[in-house]
Amino acid sequence: MTVIKHKEQRVGVFIDTQNLYHSARNLYQARVNFGAVLKDAVAGRKLVHAVAYVISTEAGDEKNFFEALQKLGIETKTKDLQVFHSGTKKGDWDVGLAVDAIKTAPRLDTVVIVSGDGDFIPLVEYLQTMTQVEVIAFGKSTSGKLREVADDFVDLSLNPRKYLIGGK
Repeated sequence: MTVIKHKEQRVGVFIDTQNLYHSARNLYQARVNFGAVLKDAVAGRKLVHAVAYVISTEAGDEKNFFEALQKLGIETKTKDLQVFHSGTKKGDWDVGLAVDAIKTAPRLDTVVIVSGDGDFIPLVEYLQTMTQVEVIAFGKSTSGKLREVADDFVDLSLNPRKYLIGGK
C-alpha cells in the first residue's frame, strides 16, 4: 500500500509508553522526548486523538510526567502495577490500546501505533481493513514482522538525538 500523508488526514496516535520507555532506557540510557515523537507521528496532519498508556509505579512519582504529556495534548490512561504474591510484577496496556484503536479507527484516516511490540501485529492487520496504519518505534528493539506489516514505519533509532532526552 502506498502511504498517503496530507494535511486533511485525521490521525489517532496510540502510545505504548512502557515499550518506548524501556527501549530508550535499554538502548540509550535516556528518556523519550514524547513531544518530538508526537510531532512526527502527526506529521502536519489533523490530530484527532492521542493517548499514552502508562503504568503507575509503586512509588507513584509519575505526576510530573503525566502533566507533561497532558500539556502536549496527550491523554493519559493509567493502570497500577500488579505485584503478585511471588514478587513478580506485571503491567501492560496492550489490550486497552488495541480496544481503543479499534473503537476510534472508524473516525480516522490513519492510526499511528507508537510501539515496537510484535504483539500488535494482529491489531495492525485488522485495522488495515479500515484505515492506514503507521508504526513508530526504536527500530533496534522493534519486531521485524511488525515493521513489515505496517503501512509505514518511522525508526526513532535513525535520529536518536531528536527523540531522546539525556543519556549517552
